[in-house]
Amino acid sequence: MSDQVLFSQEENGLASITLNRPEAIHSLNYEMLDAIGVKLKEWEQDERVHLVVLKSSGDKGFCAGGDIKTLYEAQKSEEAMQRAVAFFKREYEVDEMVYTFSKPIIAILDGIVMGGGVGLSYGADYRIVTDKTKWAMPEMNIGFFPDVGAAYFLNQAPGYTGRYLALTASVIKAADVLYCEAADYYISKESLDDFLVFLTTVDWNQKAVEGALQSAIQKFASPPPEDSGLRLVQEEIDNHFSNTSVEGIVQSLDQSATPFTEKTRESILSKSPCSLKVTLQQLKDGEGKSIRECLDRDFTIAKNFLLHDDFYEGIRSVLIDKDHRPDYRYKRLSDVDDRLVERFFTEENIASRK
Repeated sequence: MSDQVLFSQEENGLASITLNRPEAIHSLNYEMLDAIGVKLKEWEQDERVHLVVLKSSGDKGFCAGGDIKTLYEAQKSEEAMQRAVAFFKREYEVDEMVYTFSKPIIAILDGIVMGGGVGLSYGADYRIVTDKTKWAMPEMNIGFFPDVGAAYFLNQAPGYTGRYLALTASVIKAADVLYCEAADYYISKESLDDFLVFLTTVDWNQKAVEGALQSAIQKFASPPPEDSGLRLVQEEIDNHFSNTSVEGIVQSLDQSATPFTEKTRESILSKSPCSLKVTLQQLKDGEGKSIRECLDRDFTIAKNFLLHDDFYEGIRSVLIDKDHRPDYRYKRLSDVDDRLVERFFTEENIASRK
């Protein structure tokens, strides 16, 4: 298990965390997260460490998210349920550690960066995308909700873009990730290795780290080759997703027959109605909240989803049987009332099911 995350520490003050589970596109399990958390705590106090690079091995991606197939087992036994709860608790703890780490963290968001991979890297100081980046919060596709602090960071995207990304689970590329403020710099794939090698040649023990790091990144960074597609439809996104209910969003999309609205409406209506309504409420509640408050709320919501049949049906349809034909208990938006949504935000609901 220890080789699923690799750690290195150089004499020049550079340390590295390398996700090393390529067969699963570095999907995170409890052991990986715990190892990262322990190492970050150690490096926080180590005066020989001046900056940290967070990256992955191989070419497919940085991280495809959490190990969802393991969570699927939670429905089968109390022991498996407790393991799933422990996973979420540790994941959110480590995500917050990245936000609060006192030394610069550089996250290399090359290839697939989704779900838990977004959560692990979002709090890094320097988030770098490439021409291969495919970024998404895809939890809506499996009857779940965008967790890992999404109510904090999606609300920082321009206008109502965060709601759009959450409810449609859209996959976006480098220019759009930068536009949504989910990344800071673009470095082309062909320059990325040179950049990482350059970091190993600098004596960070003798440098003013922030200034030297800014200079190093600027040496290799460039504008992305394509423009932001989201920027072009920002007005449409704001017009529809400013509605305060999922029904209102869908009705608004119905009234505008453009290629964007038709595709967006179809995407939303393919998702779990319960997930849609819980997620919109989560994002509304998260406006103006801190990352800690949003992660705490996510923990409550995640535990309630572990008690929710449609979550397991979503996983089954996408990751187990792969038929992509979920038979959700709640099939229409009208099947999900406010009381059901509210239960996902209360610890009392969890206690009553034990």
